[in-house]
Amino acid sequence: MAPPPIRSSVRILGIDPGLRRTGWGIIESEGNRLTFVGCGSVNPPDDLPLSARLLAIHEGLAAVLGDFRPAEAAVEQTFVNKDGVATLKLGQARGVAMLAPAMFGISVAEYAPNQVKKTVVGAGHADKNQIAVMLKILLPKADPKSADAADALAIAITHAHHRGSIELRLKMAGA
Repeated sequence: MAPPPIRSSVRILGIDPGLRRTGWGIIESEGNRLTFVGCGSVNPPDDLPLSARLLAIHEGLAAVLGDFRPAEAAVEQTFVNKDGVATLKLGQARGVAMLAPAMFGISVAEYAPNQVKKTVVGAGHADKNQIAVMLKILLPKADPKSADAADALAIAITHAHHRGSIELRLKMAGA
């Protein structure tokens, strides 16, 4: 009888895109065990033109990718609201958030905001306080300084929980 396979850990980058603050969070996932690695946010100055803010977001995420070397990344899908212009601008920040890991050769998964909340809290309409409480339970050493960094950690946790089903779907599609 062969021994069970050794589970290797995977480093995951979660990104919560935004033009004012793009949150990032890094965890290690080994089986069901999650370990906090780091978190923060990229904060381009508000007075910069849109193109310069997008560049600042890219440079900040590229620095995180270079420093922490994640193997996988996950980004929150855009929440569409009534303000079409704001939604389009957020979509541009999201595009940069997906481009940065892709330029490092890292696959990027996408998760809806309700899926992130349901995975971390158990309810798809959880509030920020409920997410913060669950982060303390799931990642006791994490101390995010902003809601954006906390959301990015929640996105990374969501990917850790769903990455197996994504890999299985990709294998089945390729077979």
